[in-house]
Amino acid sequence: MPDRETPDERNSAAGLVEVPAPYALVAEVTHRCPLRCPYCSNPLELIRRGQELCTDEWLRVLSEARSLGVVQVSFSGGEPLMREDLEILVSRARELDFYTNLITSGVGLTQERIGSLASRGLDSVQLSLQAADPTLADRIAGRKSYEEKRQAAEFIKAADLPLNINVVLHRQNLDEIERIIDLCLSWGAERLELANTQYYGWAVANRASLLPSRRQLLTAEAICKRKRAVIGERMEIIWVVADYYERMPKPCMGGWGRVQLTITPNGYVLPCPAATTIASLEFETVRAHHLSWIWSESPSFNCFRGYDWMEEPCRSCDRRFEDFGGCRCQAFALTGEAARPDPVCQWAPDRSLIERVISSSSEMSINSSEQERAKPASALSYRKYPETLDLNLR
Repeated sequence: MPDRETPDERNSAAGLVEVPAPYALVAEVTHRCPLRCPYCSNPLELIRRGQELCTDEWLRVLSEARSLGVVQVSFSGGEPLMREDLEILVSRARELDFYTNLITSGVGLTQERIGSLASRGLDSVQLSLQAADPTLADRIAGRKSYEEKRQAAEFIKAADLPLNINVVLHRQNLDEIERIIDLCLSWGAERLELANTQYYGWAVANRASLLPSRRQLLTAEAICKRKRAVIGERMEIIWVVADYYERMPKPCMGGWGRVQLTITPNGYVLPCPAATTIASLEFETVRAHHLSWIWSESPSFNCFRGYDWMEEPCRSCDRRFEDFGGCRCQAFALTGEAARPDPVCQWAPDRSLIERVISSSSEMSINSSEQERAKPASALSYRKYPETLDLNLR
């Protein structure tokens, strides 16, 4: 293993694009998870418990992140509640004056555990929800979990913590959009993020069962806008666009290596949570390098910064200052080349790849979507966890 460099041991590499300090860190403390969501953003090859960063390593990483300028840490996974040292990590984050967020399935969250985390300085919680209908929610999650999520929401509110709910949208649950919004409001959510599925990682294997029709999507978005107007300030509602049906790419993660960084359970540092899907890139680990060096100087973080790497039509497009070329993971997933223009763009030479994928779904009616939802669970491909993965909750 090479020596770990400190920021002072290297000069900034010539020609690198200057970037501001990262705002946020997503700390994926484990890949262990009680759920088997068919759109899971974790890699196809999960990190085993024995490969995870230990407590001391995470404590050091938090200190390095604060020195780098990070102000917000989200403890994620997998299911972060499976880490017995989560309270220790939250306490250290509070000492370092981070804003802390817990991203959880809610499975295994007890009133005592959330109280303990709150007393250690946890600032907010993001709870996942699969659907408003309990049976459908459990089917999507791959196990019974709806009731545990409902109880988790109660415990979070009782601990006087802000409750944010995230719902990944797709063909199986989009027709429930109004019920989902009403349910989250009744659970006391202050913020609801309705995130249309992004198709890389495990979601690619289920794309045929997850990709909605254009009509279904437009109907759901219209309902969302109407409900937002009615609910007003009682609950913030965020609609994350469905990439495949857009004509312009979004600035994925605010641009490659510009706003946030993700650290995997075994210490690899990524510009976005899905970056490991880009097989042509090698990423650096905090076990070998200082976090500051990885952010500012590593090849993986600099390869898609700036504009010189862009191909046409991106390189001469005025939108490059807004979308930074779109999503690199999406470009790789669809074209096999991460530097290609995001095929979502209407001017991208590979736009036909998107059109072919959505052609059948865009012609589907809402009724056929209901028929698809009624199919047995075998219509979805679920992750099979290795037996050696310890899925026991504390």
